[in-house]
Amino acid sequence: MINKVLVALALLGLIILIMPIISNFQERTELSELSKKYIEGSINDLKSPNVVTSVIVTYRGLDTLGEVTVLFLATVGVGFLLQKRKKGKSKKDAPENLKTTSSFLAAMIMILGIYIFTHGHLSPGGGFQGGVIIASGFLLLLLSDINMKINHSILQAVESLSGVLYVGLGVIGLILTIGFLNSNILPLGEFGQLFSAGAIPLIYSLIGLKVGSELTNIIETMGGE
Repeated sequence: MINKVLVALALLGLIILIMPIISNFQERTELSELSKKYIEGSINDLKSPNVVTSVIVTYRGLDTLGEVTVLFLATVGVGFLLQKRKKGKSKKDAPENLKTTSSFLAAMIMILGIYIFTHGHLSPGGGFQGGVIIASGFLLLLLSDINMKINHSILQAVESLSGVLYVGLGVIGLILTIGFLNSNILPLGEFGQLFSAGAIPLIYSLIGLKVGSELTNIIETMGGE
C-alpha cells in the first residue's frame, strides 16, 4: 500500500513539474540565430548536406571526443573486470549451414556499417551508428559459432590507431584553423558528392572503426565461456 502511495505521489509531482512546460509551449515559427548559423555554416562553409553531422563532428567535436573516450573507458573496465574469468570446456558446435549463412549475413551487415559511416556527411547516420552495426555483425558470428574467438590484438590495434588518428586530426584542425576537428584542413570538394565536406568523411570513418572495434571487444569479452 505504501509503495502505491509513493508511486502516485511521484507521478503527481512529475505532472506538476511538466504542466508549466506544456501550458507555456509555443511552436517556433522561425529558426533561432544559432540554428541559422549552423545550417548556413554546414552548407556554405563545410559543404555537408547533413547538418547534424556538421554539428557533431566540427562545431561540437570536443563533445564527440568525450563520448568516444567514455566508450573506451567502458571497454577497459569490462576487460579489467572479466580478465580473470574461468575458461570452461568448448560447447557443442553449431550446424555448418548456420555458420555459413551467418558469415554471409555478417559480411553484408559490416558492409552496411561501412557505408553508413562513410556517407554520414550526406545522409542520416555516421560513425557511431556505423560502428554499432559493424559490431552487430561480429555479434552474429559469435552467436552462430560459440567456439569462435576474435583476435583481441587486432581489435586493440584498430581501436588505438583510429583513436590516435582521430585526435591527431583534431590537433591539426586546432593548430591550422583555430577550431577542433575543423573539416577545412582538407579540400571541401563538390557539394553532395562522396568526396566532399573536407575531413568529415575521414573523421567519421575513424570514429566508426573505433566504435566498432571497442563494442566488438566488449561483446567478445562478455561472451566468455
